Amino acid sequence: MRFRVLGPVSLSPRTPSAAKPRALLATLLVRVGEVVSAHSLIDELWGTEPPRTATTTLQVYVSQLRKVLAEGGPDDSAHGVLLTRAPGYVLQVPGKEREFDLPCFERLRAEGRAACQERDFARASRLLHDALALWTGPALSGIPHGVRLESAAIRLDELRMEVLEQRIVADLRLGRHQELAGELLALANEHPLRESLHGHLMVALYRTGRGSDSLRVYGRLRHLLVEELGVEPGPALARLHERVLRRDPSLDWRAGRAGPAPDRPAPGADPAVRPTGAQPAPPPAPFGFVGRHAELSYGEKVLCGGGAGAPVPVLAVSGRAGVGKTALALQLAHRTAARFPDGRLMIGLRGPQGRPLSWAQAGAALLRGLAVEPSGGPGALPADPRDLAELLGRTLRGRRLLLVLDDAASAEQIRPLLPPGEGSAVIVTCRRTPAALAGADHLVLEAVRADEAVELLLTAGGERMAEDPAATAEIAGLCGGLPLALRVAAAALTARPHTTAAALAERLRDERTRLAVLREGDLDLRATLLTGYQEAGPAQQRAFRLLTLAPAADFAGWTAAALLDLEPGAAGEVTEELVAARLLEARPGGRPPRYGFHSLLRVLAVELREAAEDAEGERTREAVGRLCRACLTLARHADRQLAPGRDWRTRPVPSGAAVLDEAYDGGGGRVDAAAVVGGTPLRWFRDEAAGLVEAVRQAHTAGLWSLAWELADSAAGYFHACAAWEEWEETHRLALDAALRAGNPAAEAAVRYSLGDLAWQRREAHRALAQYTSAQRGFDRVGDRIGSARCRIGVADILLGQGRPAAAARRYGRALDLCANGRDLWGGVAALNGLALVNLRRGRHRAALAQLAQCRRTAERLGDRRWAEYARRTAAGLAGPTARPALAPADRGAPAVEVRPGMWLIGATTGAGGP
Repeated sequence: MRFRVLGPVSLSPRTPSAAKPRALLATLLVRVGEVVSAHSLIDELWGTEPPRTATTTLQVYVSQLRKVLAEGGPDDSAHGVLLTRAPGYVLQVPGKEREFDLPCFERLRAEGRAACQERDFARASRLLHDALALWTGPALSGIPHGVRLESAAIRLDELRMEVLEQRIVADLRLGRHQELAGELLALANEHPLRESLHGHLMVALYRTGRGSDSLRVYGRLRHLLVEELGVEPGPALARLHERVLRRDPSLDWRAGRAGPAPDRPAPGADPAVRPTGAQPAPPPAPFGFVGRHAELSYGEKVLCGGGAGAPVPVLAVSGRAGVGKTALALQLAHRTAARFPDGRLMIGLRGPQGRPLSWAQAGAALLRGLAVEPSGGPGALPADPRDLAELLGRTLRGRRLLLVLDDAASAEQIRPLLPPGEGSAVIVTCRRTPAALAGADHLVLEAVRADEAVELLLTAGGERMAEDPAATAEIAGLCGGLPLALRVAAAALTARPHTTAAALAERLRDERTRLAVLREGDLDLRATLLTGYQEAGPAQQRAFRLLTLAPAADFAGWTAAALLDLEPGAAGEVTEELVAARLLEARPGGRPPRYGFHSLLRVLAVELREAAEDAEGERTREAVGRLCRACLTLARHADRQLAPGRDWRTRPVPSGAAVLDEAYDGGGGRVDAAAVVGGTPLRWFRDEAAGLVEAVRQAHTAGLWSLAWELADSAAGYFHACAAWEEWEETHRLALDAALRAGNPAAEAAVRYSLGDLAWQRREAHRALAQYTSAQRGFDRVGDRIGSARCRIGVADILLGQGRPAAAARRYGRALDLCANGRDLWGGVAALNGLALVNLRRGRHRAALAQLAQCRRTAERLGDRRWAEYARRTAAGLAGPTARPALAPADRGAPAVEVRPGMWLIGATTGAGGP
């Protein structure tokens, strides 16, 4: 089966005859392997006014296309498969580089570009010629075009012109100017305003002895540009015109030549090595570069700091994919040009498909870039790496040259390329920091600041960005300050003159499609971000996917250990490897460190995890379970320190025990709760609160009902202490649903009791009374005496607040009986405190003091310093020379009364009375 889009859209052995099914096929082919939403397909086929039956008709077209694809036969491994994937469809083409012309073209194009960078022009010409031979006409022709297909056709035709021009450059380098002249004359006539083609034509004509014709080409183009557009030819073409006028010898072609001949050898250069060109072609300054002022200042200081006897300055610029390393290097090369009179040369250190070049391959490309002709004669460079290294050293010695080594993979790849002696300097760009590169100065690039991100968007996106500052700022935030993402977003807006910055921002808000939106022409953010992931090992790739299940924006090492099912040490190694690969961030200031994703890398990782869930869905659920169990272990430990005795359902643990509940370990190793939480439970809860809320959501979504309600309950003490009413309510709403789904009456009662506490905190007396009453009935049914006592205390608190001390006293007394003999120390403390408050309302200070003293002793036995200090403070207010007014009998409207540690009733009634 053959798929063709580089020309008329076709599918062999049989192409659908109707236009719309062919358009459907083309739309899926240009995004092969990606899910294309049904909404997008309808827009493409029918535009802004689809018929009422568009969805049904689309399904019919999909069915027809599946039948055509199935004709490849089940034994034909190359036949395409059209799958339904929410929210649309995905076309998969096994062996697509053999059977599909577009990926084959893209591969040949990439290999040809790499060969050009390595200055292997003969191979580049062959590869690029083969790429062009795949074309049979204008891209995606023979079908109606919607917006997306029209954009894709424009992009592909522009790529074809790019490849064609690169092939012409390679042929000119090989001396094929005679053959090229006729082809270029036709191309210049077909594209009368394309300056680059006219430049190639001028060079070809000049080298065939037709200098006057070359000048006439320039004159015709200039006349056309001035008449039609009111502009002069660009500076590059103007300089070429001047060189033709003065018959610059550097325009003449010689075998092995890559630049104009030098006037004299560089000082200190080895005379046995004869450069055939004066300077390498300098890398261009990046278009629209903004910001990075501190980084540029630091880089200039490093590059210009080498002096007599000093080693060659090496600036290593590292950072994640798309952060702008190459752009910064080019900007530095542009700004420091005067410091390096022998030129600036940029060498890419990766070949096709991003594979790292060996140092020998890179060294050969460097020598070709310097137009070196070995003393043994023109042509081949030494095959022996030792001879190549010697030649490279002799060539670079004595020159004042700036080398930009772009996209390095390791220090081993860089070291042999460094110039010996003095005068030169080197910029290395790489994702990982090359810490083993001795003597290098390191500059780590992060995302640009918010103001710089907006400035970049305005520079690249033009007036429509400037028209809507709010949307532009939102786009900058959604792109995470990543320069490549910002440039792609600006290009996406430029390519669609019918849309607005606000519409682009709306498209970017959806994380599920954000990376698809950030793709325009050959600018593909997803492909760029994928490079780091693809270079990682299997363990790191798995970790990259699973760590997206971390429930908070940043997470600690114990979270990684639980998710990855590893011992803490092993999990730390994997996590730090992801940080080194720039796939994960170590957040500043964390002790111990905390980690997180850049927003766009997290979107990519979620995509990859969800794509793998067909095969790893159960593993994902297991990872969520491990994480929730680890959260529960730690939250229970912190809760016991924060509010000892609050949770009566978990068994006591010996003092100093590392694992508080053997049933809830971290999966890869038991969680050392005491070490993780330490002696600051409030701080631990504050750091992990958002994650605990999300963990409850995850447990509920995964159907882990027991974990859902137990996690919610373990955090209730913190929510109580910090007045986090919204978090308390959300987690317990999910917990109640989980308990009901699991058919667990004890869990349901416990959740309703906690919801009663929440309502009482909010002074919603009727709602609190209903929850406590329902919870008490549940506890009575399952025989939980302590739970029943706690509910009685809650009801008594409400009655006391309503001015009914006698009714409250009966319930406090019954609760105290149920908690007696050490069955529930926390309940005993609360009941004794309630009875003391009842006696205060009745003016019985002596009885209240006795109960407060007993309350304090019980709290000290429990280990709850907050309750013990509250009892001491309240008793001191009564036993002093003058009783505190808030605790004395008074009429309604009395001042606030502290009824529990840190809890005050405003204008509470403290006088005697009531039923």
